[in-house]
Amino acid sequence: MTATGKSLLGLWLYKKGTGDTWTVREAADRSTKPMDGFRSSTNSVVFSLKNGMGGLSQALAVVQERGINVVYIESRKSQRRNSEYEIYMDVECDNKEMQSLASDLTNVLEARQLKAFDSGGDFPKRSMSIQSSFDFEDVPWFPRKISDLDKSQRVLMYGSDLDADHPGFKDKVYRQRRQHFSEIAMNHRHDKPIPRVEYTEEETRTWGVIFRELSELYETHACQEYLENWRQLRRYCGYRHNHIPQLADVDAYLRQRTGFQLRPVAGYLSPRDFLAGLAFRVFHCTQYIRHSSDPLYTPEPDCCHELLGHMPLLANASFAQFSQELGLASLGASNEEISKLATCYFFTVEFGLCRENGRLRVYGAGLLSSIAELRHSLTPAAKVRRFDPDVTCTEECIITAFQNVYFYTDTFEEAKEKMRAFAATIHRPFGVRYNPYTHSVDVLSSTQKVAALVSELRGDLCIVTNALKKIQENDEDADIEGITSLLSAALPADTARTPTPPSAATPDLSPNQSPPEKTD
Repeated sequence: MTATGKSLLGLWLYKKGTGDTWTVREAADRSTKPMDGFRSSTNSVVFSLKNGMGGLSQALAVVQERGINVVYIESRKSQRRNSEYEIYMDVECDNKEMQSLASDLTNVLEARQLKAFDSGGDFPKRSMSIQSSFDFEDVPWFPRKISDLDKSQRVLMYGSDLDADHPGFKDKVYRQRRQHFSEIAMNHRHDKPIPRVEYTEEETRTWGVIFRELSELYETHACQEYLENWRQLRRYCGYRHNHIPQLADVDAYLRQRTGFQLRPVAGYLSPRDFLAGLAFRVFHCTQYIRHSSDPLYTPEPDCCHELLGHMPLLANASFAQFSQELGLASLGASNEEISKLATCYFFTVEFGLCRENGRLRVYGAGLLSSIAELRHSLTPAAKVRRFDPDVTCTEECIITAFQNVYFYTDTFEEAKEKMRAFAATIHRPFGVRYNPYTHSVDVLSSTQKVAALVSELRGDLCIVTNALKKIQENDEDADIEGITSLLSAALPADTARTPTPPSAATPDLSPNQSPPEKTD
């Protein structure tokens, strides 16, 4: 969809009498002298709504997110498609803003220039829709290219606005600082370098307090995968008590290790937008730091949480894949399914435990960036159960206190396998696959697309087969059979899934006792 300017207002339609007849008339002059603080430029757009007027709220939400005023709106039952409505809307914004708004509206609706509409043109299909044997009309929009993440930056909490109970609410200097970080994030685009930040002495002191306390706990509480990369980050990315690492440096490190990249964010993103980023191996990361009045508490994620909690494990290949698969599972999911996936993310990536040499260790970033809760999670007072997505997704996520329960797995691989089975229950008429060559998501919606993917995978399997032959020729003790079994397990004959009864899957467990061994 393209936007239209004042020169295209021309003719419009209005309802005549009380019937369903609409007629063409010259558009009334609705221009008025702009009030102080309001835009004076007006643009217009026409868009189509399927299945009644419910979709209007989606369009208005897009407009509201951009802070644009709607000054006039009309609707009518479509004369072209009986099941649809057509909406005309005037908005206060300049041409540049309108182009951006038009792009966003196209992602959730069908829309067209007023000029093209008046000349008899039909509405284009939404950019999300693709030619296939499925009807994706009820599937929520999701990013298909990594550049689409520029449109998925809906901040739900904080950002540059702080609640009255936020520690920094009354601090004018801190609020100005938060505004600065918010502007960096909102102006960032995927193909641009992450701006470097000059942190103040006060911010660095706050970081130092947290860094020292947590560094002492990691050796006895964090999992081995975390510790391996924690040491590397200290060596290569400037992790020191008197220096806050730059996102740009950590971003370069992650790209080399697992292909993950960082993107500045202004505050809490919506779960859908955050998970969508993971699908592209993009982690939305804050640059601001908590208020110095209470270094050991923050009501929101900050750079201490991101840099200390998340970054070491995003450099681990298995964990990076687990995070990406959570993101891919979210694309096109319903709001209810997004809520379940976000809860599973919360109790794994943020507050997860794993078994290591018969003892529990921590891998969740929320725990690894919280001194008090990190200590608590491995004490007898903490209630711990084995991770089962069907059970975990119903648990309450607590932000301002310790969790009621924590969940553990033996390995990241176990967590991945359970989440893969859980993701298979998500109702969507297609599969998705990330294409690392084009940095885009392939929508597998037809047998032809699946066949193309299989052809590509056959090439990879040939590489694996040839490599195994060469290894076997030079090393008779190589575990070729084990790798063959691994490949066979990746292609199960029976794709059906039977949920595990909660009582058998989630026994209570004290951190002082070893988790029960698996039984056949």
